[in-house]
Amino acid sequence: MGDLVADLKASLHDAGEVFVAAGDMERLLKVSALDFNGYRPRTLLGKLTVEAGRMAYPAPDDCYLFKSSLWGIAPAVRAKPWEKQWPGRLPDVRMIDGAAGKELHLTPEPSAHQVAVLGSEFRFYYFGNHVIGDTADKTTIHPGDRFLLLLRAQAEAMRELMIRNIKKPVQLRDGLQSAPKNMTPAAWYERLMAEWAEKMQRQGV
Repeated sequence: MGDLVADLKASLHDAGEVFVAAGDMERLLKVSALDFNGYRPRTLLGKLTVEAGRMAYPAPDDCYLFKSSLWGIAPAVRAKPWEKQWPGRLPDVRMIDGAAGKELHLTPEPSAHQVAVLGSEFRFYYFGNHVIGDTADKTTIHPGDRFLLLLRAQAEAMRELMIRNIKKPVQLRDGLQSAPKNMTPAAWYERLMAEWAEKMQRQGV
């Protein structure tokens, strides 16, 4: 995180002087990392313990989208419809915002027969949020995408500047490319986001 913060601060040039509060740079990086979800999806394996007749279960903290269930599919294949161990229709899974956080809702609720023949361990795949940690091993952005993360964070900085100065016109020198012209934060935001999206797509996303 320290190296990323230093590189982001340097890349913003004069605009970096606006982001002096503790955690400003970290916030820009973390928000930018979340935007990688749609371009660099992380498929993770989760599990929970199901109970007969229970519909709602807490979702993993880093889950932003449920992918697919493995219950009755892997590692053991379920029985055939004509066999006694046939579990019947398996639950559909949806993620919702519950009172205490995100929840996975299984409908219809698992039956006692299903729990008996399939077991109570419900394994599933889900898409997890990208995160920026204090060390490289706790950061989910691939090292090869580091420059893309910084580019997205630059755009996020321009977006915040645009909102902060919505009643006060502000122009920024094109320091990144040493051009003599000035641009507003809004123009910078559009330009950087267009460049970021183009580079992400160019890399085969």
